[in-house]
Amino acid sequence: MTKFFSFHGTVTMITDLVGQHGTGEGCNKLISVENGTGAIVNFVVSSTTYFVDHAIVAIGDRVTGYYDGNAPAILIYPPQYPALVMVKDSPYQNVKVDYFNSELESSDGRLRLNISPYTQILLTNGQPFTRNPANRDLIVIYGPATKSIPAQTTPYRIIVLC
Repeated sequence: MTKFFSFHGTVTMITDLVGQHGTGEGCNKLISVENGTGAIVNFVVSSTTYFVDHAIVAIGDRVTGYYDGNAPAILIYPPQYPALVMVKDSPYQNVKVDYFNSELESSDGRLRLNISPYTQILLTNGQPFTRNPANRDLIVIYGPATKSIPAQTTPYRIIVLC
C-alpha cells in the first residue's frame, strides 16, 4: 500500500534530466510545478510515470503530481520527488489516486466507489483487469459524486496500479 501525496499547480518548466555518461538521455524529465502561493515542487518524470489519459503536459498546464509520501526524499529546495502519477486538469473529470479498501473506500475516507457494469477496470498498460479492484492502489477517474461523507461515485474508469 503506497501512501500517495499530491501537489497541484501550474507547470513552469520542463527540462531533460541527463544520466551518467549520457545514458538514457531524454528519457527522464524534470517538471517544475508552482501552486500559486509560491510553493514549488520538482517532479522527476520517468518512463514508469503514469500519465492519466496519456496527456501531453506543457508549460502553463495545470497538473497534479502524485508521489510516494513514505519514500525517502533528498533534502533540497525546491523539493524533488519521483512522480508516480501525473494528471492534467480537465473540467470533465475528477481523478483520485489512493489505496481503496475492501469496501472500495479511499484511505482518507473521502470517496467510496460504486462499480457499475459500464466501469472500465484496466491495468496501466491498457489491458482489462478481471479481478476485484478492492484492497489495491487505484487511479479512479470519475464525474459527479454525492455530497455525503464519504462522497460516493460511479467511476468512468479505474486503473489498477499493480
